[in-house]
Amino acid sequence: MAAPLGSRDDGIFEQLRKTQDSKVLEEKARLAQAEENARYEKAQRRLGELVESNSTLPCTISSIHLLGAPKTRRGFLKRIFDPLLSANNDRPYTLSEAIREVSNGVNKLHQFDIYHQPIPLSITRPDPTNPSTTSTDIDIYLTLREKSRLILKTGTDVGNTEGSAYVNALGRNIFGGAETLNLNAALGTRTRSAYQASFETPLLSNPDLRWEFGGLASSTQKPWASHEEVLRGGWTKLRWSAKDGGRHELGYNGIWRQTTGLAGDASITVREDAGDSVKSSISHTWVKDRRDNPLLPSRGYFNKSTLELAGWGPLQGDVAFGKAEVEAQGAVPVPVPGIEGESGVTFTTGLRTGLLYPLPLGLNSESKPSRINDRFQLGGPTDVRGFRLSGLGPHDGKDAVGGDVYAAGSANLLLPIPRVGIDRPFRFQAFVNGGRLLALKPPGKEGTHGEKVRQTVSSTVAELANGLPSMSAGFGLVYAAPMARVELNFSLPLVLRKGEEGRKGLSFGIGINML
Repeated sequence: MAAPLGSRDDGIFEQLRKTQDSKVLEEKARLAQAEENARYEKAQRRLGELVESNSTLPCTISSIHLLGAPKTRRGFLKRIFDPLLSANNDRPYTLSEAIREVSNGVNKLHQFDIYHQPIPLSITRPDPTNPSTTSTDIDIYLTLREKSRLILKTGTDVGNTEGSAYVNALGRNIFGGAETLNLNAALGTRTRSAYQASFETPLLSNPDLRWEFGGLASSTQKPWASHEEVLRGGWTKLRWSAKDGGRHELGYNGIWRQTTGLAGDASITVREDAGDSVKSSISHTWVKDRRDNPLLPSRGYFNKSTLELAGWGPLQGDVAFGKAEVEAQGAVPVPVPGIEGESGVTFTTGLRTGLLYPLPLGLNSESKPSRINDRFQLGGPTDVRGFRLSGLGPHDGKDAVGGDVYAAGSANLLLPIPRVGIDRPFRFQAFVNGGRLLALKPPGKEGTHGEKVRQTVSSTVAELANGLPSMSAGFGLVYAAPMARVELNFSLPLVLRKGEEGRKGLSFGIGINML
C-alpha cells in the first residue's frame, strides 16, 4: 500500500512546480523577443521598400524625436542629432541620404552600449495644417530602450598556471552621458589580490573619443623570479580612433612598485632590485586589427606598437628609460584541392620584438641599469610555447631576471577537426616558434656615457641574429571561447641555451592575443 504524501513530498512537488514555472517564463521571454524581432524586421523591410521607391525624393529633416531615454542627458543626444537637422545644413537631403545620416547617428548610440538593440526608426510627415512646415518636411522617430545602469558579475578564471575568483561591478550611463564606472576585485593563486577602479567618459558625444582615469592596488607572486610585486598607483588615458581604422591611446602612469617577499634562495640580481621604486611615464599605443576573428583568424592582419617614456626630464620617478614594442600577425586561408570554397585550413604567422633603452634620470647625465620590474620576460604557453613561464633569456641561478632586447616569432598551421566542421571554433594546430631575450652588454671604456650606451644597445641588438633562436615545435588543440583563446599543446624544445628552461610535454594556455 502506498504511503501518504507528507510535507517532504509536498516540497518535492513545489520544487518541480517552480522549475516548470521558470521554464515557462523563459519560454515566454524567448517568444516575446522573437515577436519583437519579427516586428522590427517587418518595419525595416517596409522602410527599405519606401526608401528604394523614393530614394531620390528631396526632403528636409524638420525634427528628430528620441523616445524612451529618460536617463540620458538631452544635451548629450542633441550633440549627435542636431547637426542632421536640415535647418543646420545648406542643402536638402534626398530620402536615402537622410536615412543614411540618421543611421550613422544610430550607430553611434550602439557604440555607447547604453541602449538595447535594435533601435527602431520610423518616418512621418508633419501636420500639413501647420504653417511652419513645407511639403518636403519629414519627422524622424527613434524608439530607445535603456540598458540597466548596474551590472554585477562574479566568477572564476583559470589559465596560465593561475586560478582566480573575481567580483566586477559596472555602472553605465552614470551621469546621463554614456559614462562608465568599473570596479573590479580579484583574488588568485598567484595574484594574491588585485583591486581596480576606472571611470571613462566619451568626449563631445563621440564614441571614438574617450577619456579614462583610474587607480589600482595589486599584489602578485612571481615565482620565476623568487619575489612578490606590490603595485599602487593611477593612470589617465585618452583614446581615439583614426579614419583608417587604427586605434590610438595616449596615457600617463604613476606607479609605486615594491619588490618584496623574497624567497630564501633568491638570487643576487633579485635582491639588488628589492625595495621600493616609482615609475612616472607617458605612453602611446597604436593598434590596427584587420583580422576576421581576433581569436581564431582565417584571414587578415594585426599590427600593434607601444612606446613608453619614463623618468626623463620633468617626469621624475627613480627609473628612466625609453621602451618600444612592436607586434604583427597575419593569417591567410589555405586552399585544399578537391574542396570548393573555404577549406578551414589557415596559415598564421606572428612576430613580436621589443627594446628597453636606458636614459638619464632627471638632470643626471648618466643612465642606470634597468630594474627587474621593467625588463621584458619571454616564454610560456601564450608566447613562445614549449618553454616554462619566463623560461627564455638571462637567468641568475633559478631566477628569470628578464632582458632589455627581445624578438620572438611563430608559424602555425590550423586545421579543422574531422566531423566537427569549419564553422565551429575548434581547430587542430601544428606550430613552430622561437625567440631570444638578451640583457644589454656592459658598456665599453671609450667615449662619453651616451656613446657607450648607444654602442651597448647596438651590439646587443646585433647579437639577436647571432645563431639560432631558442626554438620549439609541437601540435595541439585550439578552442576560441567567447572571451579568450584556449590551447592544449604537446611541445618539444628543439634549441635551448644555457640557463633556459624548456617544457617538454603537455601545456595549457589561455589568452586574448597569443603569438
